[in-house]
Amino acid sequence: MTAGFYEELKNADKNTNLISLTIVEGQGLGAKALWSNGEIICRQGDEKAFDAFSEDLKSIDKTQTIKSQNSTLFCEFVTGEKYMVVCGAGHISIPIIRIGKMLGFHVTVIDDRLSFANTARKEGADSVICKPFGEALGEIKGSTGHYFIIVTRGHRYDQDCLSQIIGKKNAYIGMIGSKLRVKLVKDFLADEGISRELLDHVYTPIGLKINAQTPEEIAVAIMAEIIQVKNGSKKSFGYPKEILDGLTSQELSDMPKSLVTIVSRKGSAPRDVGSKMVVMLDGSTIGTIGGGCVESEVCTAAREVARDKKPVLMMVDMTPGNAEDEGMVCGGVVEVYIEPVLS
Repeated sequence: MTAGFYEELKNADKNTNLISLTIVEGQGLGAKALWSNGEIICRQGDEKAFDAFSEDLKSIDKTQTIKSQNSTLFCEFVTGEKYMVVCGAGHISIPIIRIGKMLGFHVTVIDDRLSFANTARKEGADSVICKPFGEALGEIKGSTGHYFIIVTRGHRYDQDCLSQIIGKKNAYIGMIGSKLRVKLVKDFLADEGISRELLDHVYTPIGLKINAQTPEEIAVAIMAEIIQVKNGSKKSFGYPKEILDGLTSQELSDMPKSLVTIVSRKGSAPRDVGSKMVVMLDGSTIGTIGGGCVESEVCTAAREVARDKKPVLMMVDMTPGNAEDEGMVCGGVVEVYIEPVLS
């Protein structure tokens, strides 16, 4: 598939129900398309490859494969970059910033105190806004990929933040505080006309219940809850920014490469359906599908696909007998689709 398709995908509006379609087996092998709001908005390859799936696509609600008599279609929801907005740059925010960056979030921190804002910047936040909370949040539009974390120093500031955030598109809103502090904030905003239904969607008290005590433990609890929410949508990994950048990079345009995607999984496997990696002909990679012997075997096949320019649907067996022979700890079967990326 040419890099032009991935440019289209990169620039598409990911706040809609955008679905990437790929024929991974049978008639039309290698054809790709983007489906949005009930219609195909971009396609490459066999023009008629998707006709047999037109009715199925109207009801799709998760990443999955669909089989027809002559071919197999892999459908995956495409989400945009994940943004984490941390309101407050106090002692709990510091480990949140670190973990957020480790997990691949674009991290924005807001605090109206210069010294705290500078600390957040030193800890690696991608963006730091040193302004009053309400003013700063007015600059953030929100999206289905925005995760808002309210960890300010007082309920008055929580109020300012939540009143600004509650009407924005978001994937998650969480607010720290005791039951009394949370109740005061919610009651005040309800009196201001904000619906209880919206307020009830705020995660309070924030974080999973793991008896967290230290700032680091509280940060782990918060980020674990965010992971649970993010991965609970069953819409897979989509196309992470690092993958799309690798597929569309001008610097890498002359290097033959292939894209590897897990399209099905049975049993235990290190990564879920939709996980991706880019494999260059020289053996270098971007992303991962789980590491270990599985990834090594797939990388060898992916280099051949990059060279021969012929897509392959490959099964990797990690059931106990095979897994033990290779020293693997997993015990499932995954199918990976390997497709060449043409300049």
